This record gives sequence, C-alpha cells and structure tokens, in this order.
Amino acid sequence: MKFKMVHENYNVQDLQRSLEFYNKALGLTEKRRKTASDGSFIIVYIGNDESDFELELTWLSAHPERYDIGEEEFHLAFHVDDFDAAHKLHEEMGCICFENHDMGIYFIQDPDGYWLEVIPADR
Repeated sequence: MKFKMVHENYNVQDLQRSLEFYNKALGLTEKRRKTASDGSFIIVYIGNDESDFELELTWLSAHPERYDIGEEEFHLAFHVDDFDAAHKLHEEMGCICFENHDMGIYFIQDPDGYWLEVIPADR
C-alpha cells in the first residue's frame, strides 16, 4: 500500500488577502476552486509548477473571526533557489517571524498566523 501526500488545509479569515499573500510571498497561484451553492464555504487549491503538492485555503462564512491556531508548533516548508532574494522580499513584506541563523533558515507568517519555513534549495 502506498500513500502520496497531495494537499494541506489552512482555514483563512480573508480569502483574497491570503491568496495575495501566498502569490507575492511564495509564487503560489490558484489551481482550482470549489464554492458551496449556498455560499457557506469557498475552497481554493493553490500551488506552483515545482511540485504537485497543493495548499488548500478554506474560507467559511460562519467563521468570520480570526482562527485560533494554537502555539504555532506546525508549519509548511518551502525550498527556494535564491535564498537571499526570498529573504529580501519577505523582509520588505514584514512577514519574517523567526530566523535561525545557525541552521540557515527562517520562517514567515501568513495573515492568519500560519508559519511557513524557508530553506535554501541546497539543503
């Protein structure tokens, strides 16, 4: 039996704000979308050509407040081919929330508080 990871879900408060953040910060674009006929939810799958793995962003009309994501002890990681350029972009965006200089990595935080690890591609 074989299992293949295909997506991870993050619930978001403001779908458009999240789509703009992920596009600017990580180059992720919308792949497909599901909208409930009653307007109760919108699910957008985002990704890029580097991998077939997708991030599922879910907006729920019945949950307009910010999500409590606990102690931020989980994250999604990204390899980047130009670490210095990515760091500069994220610094300009003001979204770097933690750096580990010894390990040569850093984390950015999306508008809902989810942490995303940025790793040089050669690691």
